[in-house]
Amino acid sequence: MSKSISQSDEAPPPPSKKTKMASDLTLGATHSQILEQRKSLKKQIHSLPRDQKSKVLSHFHGSERTDMSKQRLRNLREDDKHQDTSNMSDIQRHTLDKRKRRQNPALQRQMHRRETKRLQNAVAAADAEEILHTHTTGLVEVETDMERTLQLTQQQLKNEHLQEGVARNIFDLELKEYSPYKLRYDRSGRFSLLAGAAGHVSIIDQHSLALTSEFFVNETVRDACFLHNGSMMAVAQEKNVFVYDDKGVEIHRMDGHRRVMGMEFLPYHWLLATIGHSGQLQYQDTSTGALVSQHRTKMGPCGVIRQNPFNSVVHLGHTNGTVTLWSPSSSEYLVKLLCHKGSPVTSLAMDRSGRYMVTGGGDSKVKVWDLRMYKEVHSYNTYGGAPTCVDISQTGILGIGHGCHTTFWRPEALRVKMKEPYMKHQLSGKGVESLRFRPFEDVCGIGHTMGISSIVIPGSGEPNLDSMEHFTNPYMDNKQRREAEVRSLLEKLSPDMIALDPDAIGSVEESNLIQRRQRMRDVAEEADARKAEEMEALKNKKEKKRMRGRSKIAKKLARKHKNIIDDNMLKLKELREKEKAEREAERTGVGGDGDSDADDETPSALKRFF
Repeated sequence: MSKSISQSDEAPPPPSKKTKMASDLTLGATHSQILEQRKSLKKQIHSLPRDQKSKVLSHFHGSERTDMSKQRLRNLREDDKHQDTSNMSDIQRHTLDKRKRRQNPALQRQMHRRETKRLQNAVAAADAEEILHTHTTGLVEVETDMERTLQLTQQQLKNEHLQEGVARNIFDLELKEYSPYKLRYDRSGRFSLLAGAAGHVSIIDQHSLALTSEFFVNETVRDACFLHNGSMMAVAQEKNVFVYDDKGVEIHRMDGHRRVMGMEFLPYHWLLATIGHSGQLQYQDTSTGALVSQHRTKMGPCGVIRQNPFNSVVHLGHTNGTVTLWSPSSSEYLVKLLCHKGSPVTSLAMDRSGRYMVTGGGDSKVKVWDLRMYKEVHSYNTYGGAPTCVDISQTGILGIGHGCHTTFWRPEALRVKMKEPYMKHQLSGKGVESLRFRPFEDVCGIGHTMGISSIVIPGSGEPNLDSMEHFTNPYMDNKQRREAEVRSLLEKLSPDMIALDPDAIGSVEESNLIQRRQRMRDVAEEADARKAEEMEALKNKKEKKRMRGRSKIAKKLARKHKNIIDDNMLKLKELREKEKAEREAERTGVGGDGDSDADDETPSALKRFF
């Protein structure tokens, strides 16, 4: 007979386990418990190794490139410490000091609770970063000392090491009829722009490898680049620069930009910078269509132009071996460097941090420059021809195109001189014209005299996508693209803000009048000291070299001692005056011996014999 089980005999259900978030750990805790948690967390953080401790503190304090609100808060605290109380009465000063000394227990408890939450979230974020490796890129590493990454070919990568989705990025396009080709990518890396010198322009979707648009301009194309996104592009043709949409429809013609050889688009300022045969640098605002500025470089034709992604300063490489730095607000160059003596500059590239510049010259040398000191760090030699193009990836990998070869160096090659490259790729019988890394992908595009080639360089792409940057999302739809255009136009920077030091613009001025006057006095004193140094240097300036014997040592010493008066100089003056008086007396006949009549009758030509 079955026995019925009563309700009291049933086993109790297991308690549901709810995962606690970092923000829930302080919920319902007393103030003493919160202080104990904060103390234990700080002790745990200080006991970590140095690298892990720096990661946790970076998450706790935030990054250095935050808004100016932190600086503003610091300035407000300094103003509170040095508050001007000269206009207050004694009662007001006493009340103010009393309020400063008074403590607010409720506010202190709230601040302690929030600080404990921030510490817990920082530790959790550091643990997640350690697990996910969100900030590391994968380079090819060898297993034994006998192997070298330089020996790895694209065919081996495609057949043995890469997945199918990545291996499809290795391909060649044979386009002999309209070659040589130049290749550009948009900011998201979704679309690539192909520009053939014979007039062929096309856009390829890199996700599906499908042809988005293609058209022929029936004249020479010297350069092409995308504008703010992949829906618009500028093409430098035989005489003028034309703007097309992604369907190949002509939108605008820039008559003022004639015979352009190089172009760069500044995304944060919506400026198109062009340079050409006339040697005139022009800035065109693509949002309003107005010409912002134009500068004469006075260095002849120029076709090498690149922008510094850190401060948007334009770098130009000239045929006399110099590199000049320009901004729209300055009619003269900001900096001028002699990079390749006796040979033209053929290519330029800057890294993302704006610290290093790489130049390629006609002397078959690639030089690395430190833009903080404007000095050469080291150089590399190229074989097979002079470097025609250089580029630096988002992770710092240096790519060089020379002759029919392409060479790639590790990110450390910018700081120290490496013995051998990271990888290389040979294009037999195809002269390299352009080389560009694809953003957010380990892909490099090469334009040569026979068409286009795409290769895979492991570790060259940035693994983390910054969603706050405009037009960097490769999967955006039309609605997102329109919203990004509106936000980008609202946040567009003024051309006057382009400077060598971008941190100097946007700083918060002191609100305290005393501190502001002190800063103005310091600036005036520095200017006076600089002027005094210039005047002292002008006094000690080297004497100008004179012509025809005037630069001899004796002449220089005589000019230096001309105004020095001593005993010898006084005796010499007395002797000269005495001789002058004797000659005057002889000429007038005073003090003669009676032969003056005979002297007067003597011809002047024979007087020197008497």
